[in-house]
Amino acid sequence: MLRPAIALSLLIAGMPCAANAFTAYVSNEKSNTISVVDLDRMELTKSIPIGQRPRGIVLSADKSKLYVCTSDDDRITVLDLNKLAIEGTLPSGPDPELLILHPDGQRLFVSNEDNNLVTAIDVRNGAVLGEVPVGVEPEGLGISPDGKTLVSTSETTNMAHFIDIASGQVTQNVLVNSRPRVAEFTRDGSRVWVSSEVGGTVAVIDTATHKVIKTIAFAIQGVRPEAIQPVGIRITSDQKTAFVALGPANRVAAVNAETFEVESYILVGQRVWQLAFTPDEKWLVSTNGLSNDISVIDVKARQAVKSITVGQLPWGVAIR
Repeated sequence: MLRPAIALSLLIAGMPCAANAFTAYVSNEKSNTISVVDLDRMELTKSIPIGQRPRGIVLSADKSKLYVCTSDDDRITVLDLNKLAIEGTLPSGPDPELLILHPDGQRLFVSNEDNNLVTAIDVRNGAVLGEVPVGVEPEGLGISPDGKTLVSTSETTNMAHFIDIASGQVTQNVLVNSRPRVAEFTRDGSRVWVSSEVGGTVAVIDTATHKVIKTIAFAIQGVRPEAIQPVGIRITSDQKTAFVALGPANRVAAVNAETFEVESYILVGQRVWQLAFTPDEKWLVSTNGLSNDISVIDVKARQAVKSITVGQLPWGVAIR
């Protein structure tokens, strides 16, 4: 018979490590909540009222807080993830939609649709550090891995604006297809991928030359071309595969990030919008606005393994 101490140590060794437990936080644009989803149990555990029309969300550097664009409140709401309670708010311009945290963990950049500005905020004291004029209806934001360059996409101007963060000045404007949504840098910073929702394409931009080196189009049998509307993009850390959410096409495309060929389409929920990897990149989570759920995708197998009901019109997703 095993001694109690040995038996307990073996039991603990066989249990899942809490450090590997992943939680998804989903902003629900219509129900004005954040859904908390346990990705180990694959189930919704809590819904938190957060403010009016939550959309873009991002984790703090230490993963203890969630910054949420509460668009109709014209502010950033800060959620304490340990208490699952609102901690406070940060200022933003009118109608904040997407946001991104600088690698230093101290500066938050927010796109404000109504005044065509990108606002920089110090998360430590809530001070507005500056505003950068960009194109009409700014949306997507991407930061280079070295923290020197910010890319802002403008839906109506159809451009990706390259901003020097140190000076706060736009240094390059790159024309892309209609209604650009998301900007995503590769891990080495050599390229930035920009999705164009109405244009139905993704532009791959060389960050050294600021030239579009490839425009990726999509074709799905049985799906009308106008229903293929690229939005969210996530690129694996090895830079080999890019996943692109295709909106009303209800698919996520898996694209070879080296050859730019579309390798497969993954069926998910209705109107797939944003994407997020688990930190180990085993799972990719998509928000599906019209089916009010998220899909959990097995990255290696490239197939959705679970659909989890959340709030109404799920929009953004962050995972810790």
